[in-house]
Amino acid sequence: MSTNLLSDRINSLSTSQTLAMAAKARELKAQGIDIISLSLGEPDFNTPEFIKEAAIAAIHDNYSKYPPVDGYVDLKEAICLKFKRDNKLVYTPSQIVVSTGAKQSLYNIGQVMINPGDEVILPAPFWVSYSEIIKMSGGIPVEVPTSIDTDFKMTPQQLQAAITDKTKMMWFSSPCNPSGSVYSEAELTALVAVLEQHPQIFVVADEIYEHINFSDKHCSIAAIGNMIERTITVNGVAKAFAMTGWRIGYIGAPEFIAKACTKMQGQVTSGANSIAQRATIAAVTADPSVLNEMVQAFRGRRDLVVGLLQDIPGLKTNIPEGAFYVFPDVSHYFGKTIQGIEVKNADDFSFLLLEKAHVATVTGEAFGNPNCIRLSYATSEDLLKEALKRIKDTLTN
Repeated sequence: MSTNLLSDRINSLSTSQTLAMAAKARELKAQGIDIISLSLGEPDFNTPEFIKEAAIAAIHDNYSKYPPVDGYVDLKEAICLKFKRDNKLVYTPSQIVVSTGAKQSLYNIGQVMINPGDEVILPAPFWVSYSEIIKMSGGIPVEVPTSIDTDFKMTPQQLQAAITDKTKMMWFSSPCNPSGSVYSEAELTALVAVLEQHPQIFVVADEIYEHINFSDKHCSIAAIGNMIERTITVNGVAKAFAMTGWRIGYIGAPEFIAKACTKMQGQVTSGANSIAQRATIAAVTADPSVLNEMVQAFRGRRDLVVGLLQDIPGLKTNIPEGAFYVFPDVSHYFGKTIQGIEVKNADDFSFLLLEKAHVATVTGEAFGNPNCIRLSYATSEDLLKEALKRIKDTLTN
């Protein structure tokens, strides 16, 4: 069928580069090629047993009816306690909306907050779906480029320069996907000082990697000054609790925004999976110390991967303080021909690694940074060592 029968909306929508690379890697694996995938942002740990047990109990307790659109009340109460315990944020259940993954939470926000022509500031690199969600909502993404020299973090001066009379929102993540960078309390406070001069601007703070944090502590921008009044804090259980397939995300927001997101969700998906919601109560009420073993494993892998990358000529990397990604600058190789493949940009570099090293990564172009690629270290140390060996051999032989 011709694409001219489809809507302009879908024809103008970009395919998720992370999912596209994962699909290409699966295709090569099906041909019998030994592909090491470092492309998907998914923990290689299993969901903790106490969460599984909560789900099994919910099945036996017959949680099989439609749940409330915005989530079970006791789950929303548990999320409020989590926000107070971990983030020093005081929300009421009416300010919480539970959705089918944090991605739906973000889509809801875009749909209820953005009008055609509204500008949304995106410190780049940013998560791949931010810009597409903003565009689907009629908004204009305003990318603010950062580099490895500033640890991929936006400065207050850059924020001020990006603001116009059309600026409606700013979206960012900390810890950041793809760079692993973490904004400190001092850095966020400096950004807030700029935002205080522009009270019309709302902030989306994506904190899905909150607990996978190797810095001193996590800081929520909503906890600074009066920012809770115009911040939508997005979180979920996918990354920290290895629950990617359970599809539960949530927001804490001013009540009028939460009500609008509930209204939107009521016409799209209604309430999130009932059993997964019951399991999420167990996750968010658990002491975060239950995650220590997993977080320490990720820290060890980060140190391993950064060390191996630093041993490859021409690659530059920061020291990511959170999440489970590294985002090396590969621009040294642009303009070179390696193993018969001309490398003009990060897309070509990722293709080179897939074709010749049989390692799947994701181009930085997808994240708003054309000089870098993203590698996920959410896999075993043995596979990481082999992947980095293949990459080094491909680039140096």
